[in-house]
Amino acid sequence: MSVQTPPRLLDLAGQSLLRDQALAVAALEHLPAELFPPLFMQAFFGRHRETLTAMVHAWPFACLPLGGLMQMPQRGTLQATFDGLDILLAQKVRPRRWKLQVLDLRNTNQCFWSMWSGARTQVHPRTRPAAARGSGMRQPAAPLEVLVDLCLSSRIRDRFFPDLIRWAKQREGLLHLCCQTLKIFEVPIKAIKALALVRLDCIQEVEVNCPWSLSALGVFAPYLGQMSNVRRLSLSHIHMPASEAEEWELRISQFTSQFLWLPHLRKLYLESPAFLTGRLDQMLRCLQTCLETLSITNCVLTELDLMHLSLCPNLGQLKDLDLSGVCLTGFNPEPLRALLEDVAATLQHLDLVYCGIRDSHVKAIVPVLSRCRQLRALSLSGNLLSLAALEELLRHTAGLRSLSHELYPPPLESYSAQGVLEPGRLAQVRDALTGILRDLGQPRTIWLSTSPCPRCGQKVFYDVEPILFSCNNPA
Repeated sequence: MSVQTPPRLLDLAGQSLLRDQALAVAALEHLPAELFPPLFMQAFFGRHRETLTAMVHAWPFACLPLGGLMQMPQRGTLQATFDGLDILLAQKVRPRRWKLQVLDLRNTNQCFWSMWSGARTQVHPRTRPAAARGSGMRQPAAPLEVLVDLCLSSRIRDRFFPDLIRWAKQREGLLHLCCQTLKIFEVPIKAIKALALVRLDCIQEVEVNCPWSLSALGVFAPYLGQMSNVRRLSLSHIHMPASEAEEWELRISQFTSQFLWLPHLRKLYLESPAFLTGRLDQMLRCLQTCLETLSITNCVLTELDLMHLSLCPNLGQLKDLDLSGVCLTGFNPEPLRALLEDVAATLQHLDLVYCGIRDSHVKAIVPVLSRCRQLRALSLSGNLLSLAALEELLRHTAGLRSLSHELYPPPLESYSAQGVLEPGRLAQVRDALTGILRDLGQPRTIWLSTSPCPRCGQKVFYDVEPILFSCNNPA
């Protein structure tokens, strides 16, 4: 027979108070600040909307971390909160009891609420009620800060973000809509006008995944330039319609020039940036900081683009480099070698998946890879390499103590003359690689990725276990 923990007297008192809405609202004027959070939680989960509205109006802390109570705000609860805030925002001067300065709608600050859900009743130092002022002091109302991780998407069924934008627009000037994370998924470019309501200099992370045209990107560009504190930028699937050919150069310049105003950018992800082919130097010249992460994937770059990458002074401290899906087959391997040479001291992750890399590229870069002492992950799957090239890779990287994730393609010797992966050939190759690892004498695990086939692109349904070598006395 299980013994249930009896409810606390505080919880029972809150339940009793909430049964009488008029009494609950009247009691807020004299309720100690320490009792607000537990009562608020009971009103929130019990859907006492009128009481919630009154509690927002009387909230005794500088911040109301509402987002910490829910994965996604419920429409009714959010409206009750807005109603309480409207009472405050309608007043031109602050009442003495008004302490609320920030409404936090992010899914954070759960610690604030968990503190009040237990036996402890002390006030958290970051949410301590503001010091009482003299009885006659009334100050002009400052704009309320609303913190939110903003997601603009036509795929989201919940009406939270549209409701929030609509509410903020109706009260423009009375509040500051601040977000650190901005995500834009599959929305028409006209929806971007909502960013005019946002404090753009608060944004630190931006992810844009929209099938926009270059002209749409040109509309977004001025907003991006105002995000002066952005640290991470991800942009995907911008296309170049032939109907806009006359505007291509202008729109590309509009976008690349915005990097002049991003002095804190550290991580840059560009997925399928076809518009940068042959023009990569325009963006690189505008970089104001040394990047930690550069990902340019699934696009066509010219050999001159790769040369500009190797010469860019803002890439010398890269920790993560991803050029997956950029075909390097016909390129001189020297620019790639030079780029890796520049980042050898800091590089931790290198992804060259499906780059059309051949043995000649491997021969050029392995001496540099052997000096990448911080390297943790190396991915070269999807390329056409011989067993001899893989052996050279394994031997040159044997001294990299931090390298723990290695993903390689099955060597050419694993395939038939028709380009079909043959299990028997692959088994022989695995034995050969195991022998190489044994000769090197260090614990090591490597993976061979076989799906899809790098030659024909067809799916190969063949389960491959990692090639593992371990020893009791590593060198």
